[in-house]
Amino acid sequence: MTDLDRKFNKAFEIASAMTKKLPPDVMLRFYSYYKHATQKDSTVIPSGNDMVRNAFKLNAYFQLNNISVEEAKEKYIALVEKYTGQKID
Repeated sequence: MTDLDRKFNKAFEIASAMTKKLPPDVMLRFYSYYKHATQKDSTVIPSGNDMVRNAFKLNAYFQLNNISVEEAKEKYIALVEKYTGQKID
């Protein structure tokens, strides 16, 4: 496992335990970076029954089509650090 993967996994654990309410645009960034970093192929089907929310999720995800998986992981880690105040080492 690479150092980036280790940090990403730690960031995911921290983010999953967050109880702080975040604005919807921030939540969409979390979602899109995570999906881009972990999706094995280009097929993304948002979960949930809310078609409007799913459309926002897809739009956020599609905006990332020009970044690498590694960059998505780095940006996800940075978001976790920013919104939790925890430095991920």
